[in-house]
Amino acid sequence: MKKTIVISLLIGAVMVSAAGATKILTPTVKMADLQDKLNLATAIPEQFDEWKVDTSIIPLQVDPDVQAKLDKIYNQTLSRTYVNTRGERIMLSIAYGGDQSDNMGVHKPEVCYGAQGFEVTKNIGTTLATDFGTLPVRRLRAVNGSRIEPITYWITIGKSIVASQGSQRLALLRYGLSGTVADGMLVRVSSIDSNDEAAYTLQQRFVNSMLHAISEKARIRLIGVFSA
Repeated sequence: MKKTIVISLLIGAVMVSAAGATKILTPTVKMADLQDKLNLATAIPEQFDEWKVDTSIIPLQVDPDVQAKLDKIYNQTLSRTYVNTRGERIMLSIAYGGDQSDNMGVHKPEVCYGAQGFEVTKNIGTTLATDFGTLPVRRLRAVNGSRIEPITYWITIGKSIVASQGSQRLALLRYGLSGTVADGMLVRVSSIDSNDEAAYTLQQRFVNSMLHAISEKARIRLIGVFSA
């Protein structure tokens, strides 16, 4: 009888300790509240270098169910199509979320495109060289009928650019242990082209031009802080 009481008391003590630890380790401060708000529409110029917004292009309509999910995840989104002096086009999409906890994680393009009826035939991790450092990115190839869309994207968690799901989780854990709820951003560029390498080269040129055209603060928000 005494043994049972002792065991019950020990179990109770462990449960109380676990509850206390959970409360201590639960992030309480949102990174988004500690920094200046970034307005994507004004931070990213509508015209820079050889590129300007193509006002003749009507953005594709997102499936209502997918849009509802995106609205829950992101506080702010930007979607534009740019055209250069040679008539080449790049689609830019940026999504910012102030809470990147597990239930509010970034919605990856391979998932989003699949929900829109595309087949993702390529999904590889690689790098994209810019004048501000080499970015770890993912490159996709999305196909829907005759439409072939090579895609380059990357994700930032707080001030860290993450190259994989593992590094994304580690970044979230690091911020969480410090009591901070990290914000996050997904930056995606794509173009319609059956030649993947030509498309990725064009996308690299566009990204480099865009990073030159924005402020240092905006650039840090887009690509994080890392050693070149």
